[in-house]
Amino acid sequence: MGKEALYLPQITRTQRCRAQVLAVTSGKGGVGKTNIAANLGICLAASHKKVVLVDADMSLGNLDVLMNINSKYNISHMLSGQKSIEEIIHVGPEGTEIICGASGIESLAEVGEFQRHRLLAELTRLQRDSDAIIIDTAAGISRSVVGFCLAADHVLVVTTCEATAMTDAYGMIKVLVGNRFDGRISLVVNMAETIAAGRKTYQQLAQVARRFLDIHVYDAGVLVKDERLRSAVRKRTPVVLAYPKSQISASLAALASRLGNGLAAQTDDVGFFGKVVNWFF
Repeated sequence: MGKEALYLPQITRTQRCRAQVLAVTSGKGGVGKTNIAANLGICLAASHKKVVLVDADMSLGNLDVLMNINSKYNISHMLSGQKSIEEIIHVGPEGTEIICGASGIESLAEVGEFQRHRLLAELTRLQRDSDAIIIDTAAGISRSVVGFCLAADHVLVVTTCEATAMTDAYGMIKVLVGNRFDGRISLVVNMAETIAAGRKTYQQLAQVARRFLDIHVYDAGVLVKDERLRSAVRKRTPVVLAYPKSQISASLAALASRLGNGLAAQTDDVGFFGKVVNWFF
């Protein structure tokens, strides 16, 4: 993995206008997207970054299960204006601030103008007070998934070496390009049998994207299949906490380190949550 793949210009806390937003997505379910998002968030928080981890799956959110969280309120309560941002945040390992997923995104259409402005104000404050926001999207290319990705600064597409996962990952990249996404798109190959197999998968997808979409997909690296990851899921504990000395934990920590070294300020007026709110209303 080249270090340049995920590097963004470094900036001090006083200079930063708002947090960088990373959307972790796939195209296909079951490729380990939520595991990657959760463990990246914990690793970044352990390096003294203020991290917000958002489960943006509005129908089958499972970040709470993976991290053994019992949260009474979730993102739907905030989006509908029933609860403030502080009331739905769960503080997790290493101080990560976690917003759990929900169901019923269609009900957002009933939120009034006053609630919308209140919601946007709270979310914007959250972004300005953080170093990084990691969005764990749902699988697929639904309107909500695409909306969260298009609003992010950087999209991390997760795939495996399986042909179906590769096809769906390419489909996601194609949708982003078709919607004129102007951020960075990176690919991480998860659950590879070997580093070589994972590298081959990345090269194949990158070449197809370059040829047919005329874009460069950055190399976020390869995560080799590790039984300890499955064991950690059974324990409902992120693998970097359950098995901190394992190879998979070292690989995730290295990825988080490259991301953390280049968290960049964003200065546009709308911001991530402004774009998301505009997308849904």
